[in-house]
Amino acid sequence: MGSSITEQIALNNPESLLAIHLTDIPFSHLFSIPAADLSEAEKKYLETGKQWQQQEGAYAMIQGTKPQTLAYGLNDSPAGLAAWIIEKFQSWSDSNGNIESCFTKDELLTNITIYWATQTINSACRIYYESMQAMYKPSDKPTKKIEVPTAVALFPRDLVKAPKDFANRFFNVQQWTEMPKGGHFAAMEQPELLAADIRKFVTVVQDHPQPKGILERIIG
Repeated sequence: MGSSITEQIALNNPESLLAIHLTDIPFSHLFSIPAADLSEAEKKYLETGKQWQQQEGAYAMIQGTKPQTLAYGLNDSPAGLAAWIIEKFQSWSDSNGNIESCFTKDELLTNITIYWATQTINSACRIYYESMQAMYKPSDKPTKKIEVPTAVALFPRDLVKAPKDFANRFFNVQQWTEMPKGGHFAAMEQPELLAADIRKFVTVVQDHPQPKGILERIIG
C-alpha cells in the first residue's frame, strides 16, 4: 500500500516532491499494462504474477471483497489474528523457513498486539476493499507516466518483483537497486540496506535536481 499511496502523491502533487523511493511497483499496474509490445522480462513477470496470485493471493481477494466477514473472526480471536499475520511474515521474508532469523518474537508480538489492542484489523483489511473498488471504477483520467525522479529497491524474497522495463513504463526511474537479501517487509527486516539506499538517492537528487539516465547498482 505504501507504493500505491506514494504513487498517488506523485501523480497529484508532484511539485511537493523532491523524489520518491519504492520497494515495489503498485500491483494495480498489472491490470493496465498493454498486451502488445512486451519485453521478455515483462512477459515473465506477468506469468509469475498469475502464479503467485493462485498460490498466495487468496488473502488479498478475501480482504478485497469480504473484509467485514473476515474482520469479525480475526477481531474475536487472538490466535486467529496471530495466524493470519504471522503466516505473511513467514512466507514473505528471506528466512529460509526460520522466521526468527529475520524477526524477533518481541517484534512479531508487538505487531500483532497493536492490531489486537486497537481493534484495527478491520480497517487494515478494508483498505484492500476500498483500493479494489477504486481500481475497477471507470475513470476518464488517462494513465500518465510519473516524472518525479524515482528510485526502486528490489528485495529478492518480495512477492513478485517487477523488471526494470515494466517500472519504466510508469515511473522516471533514476536509481535501480537489486538487494542481496530481504523480503516484503524490508523496513523491518533489512532496515540498514533500505536506509542506505534512500540516503544514496536523496544525496544524488539534491546534488542533481534534474538527474539524467538511470543509476544502476547491484549490491553484492
